[in-house]
Amino acid sequence: MRFLPLLASASALVASAFAAEQSTEERFIKFNRLARLSSPLQLNDVSYKSLTSTPRDYSVAIVLTAQDARFGCQLCRDFKPEWELIAQSWARGDKQQESRLFFGVLDFTEGRETFLSLGLQTAPVLMFFPPTTGPHAVASAEPIRYDFTTGPPAAEQVRNWLARHLPGRPHPEIKRPINWLKWASLFTFVAGAVTAMISASPYILPIIQNRNLWAAGSMIAILLFISGHMFNHIRKVPYVAGDGKGGITYFTGGFQNQLGLEVQIVAAIYGILSFCTIALATKVPRMTSPKSQSVAVLVWGAAMFFIYSFLLSVFRVKNSSYPFSLPPFM
Repeated sequence: MRFLPLLASASALVASAFAAEQSTEERFIKFNRLARLSSPLQLNDVSYKSLTSTPRDYSVAIVLTAQDARFGCQLCRDFKPEWELIAQSWARGDKQQESRLFFGVLDFTEGRETFLSLGLQTAPVLMFFPPTTGPHAVASAEPIRYDFTTGPPAAEQVRNWLARHLPGRPHPEIKRPINWLKWASLFTFVAGAVTAMISASPYILPIIQNRNLWAAGSMIAILLFISGHMFNHIRKVPYVAGDGKGGITYFTGGFQNQLGLEVQIVAAIYGILSFCTIALATKVPRMTSPKSQSVAVLVWGAAMFFIYSFLLSVFRVKNSSYPFSLPPFM
């Protein structure tokens, strides 16, 4: 398929030799015939001059590039497939050439004189030449340049840029080819994942359906959120703070202030209180010995009383006007 671009380029060279004596409509017909063979047109100094000469009743969008590896133009190589996609999508969507727009490429190796005449020292350069005659003619024949300062643009971006300069004419949409390799890879991954899940389901399902596991996870999440874990992430609070006497403080006053270590201590307090409650509600009733039951109730009840007393003292540190307290932390 590389023969068609070469043929189009050679034909453009021959056709351009007679361009000086051709009218704008004759040039449009000749280059339109070449564009049907290959779009974008592969230009050289002579064909570039012929295609962009005035007067013209058509528009031209040309990328001046430097594809040769010795020039080290990575941006040129990155933009090449996007430019070819624009040109080919436009050609398929506007087969009757109602927009009267040609797409071209002029490489430095084929257009050295053009680069020098334009004073270009970088590549790629995208230039849009509006019509100078006809219903869509503009006052200035100077080309409009596209800005590449943000890196290689997507084909859709350049297509929208061209559409803004082509009012009242068709603007075909970009149609990207289907990436069969991507879809095949995705299908293989999904099929492999489903197969692995089905094969491992006898071992995974009992774990997923385990009520104790879900209860433990829920308890951990609840303790994290009610103890102020998200507050720490949002405010970026310090882990500890100095007490002004050379030591550290674990709790800081005020409800809008908090320390990282403080959150961990509060979470541990709530966790112990929760464990005591669960033990009293589920474990103690299952004991068969009345004496063991009584001892367990006293132990867990005393632990709850002690820990809750400490929790109330923490509340008083946060707010000195908090009125409640329990021994031993009065």
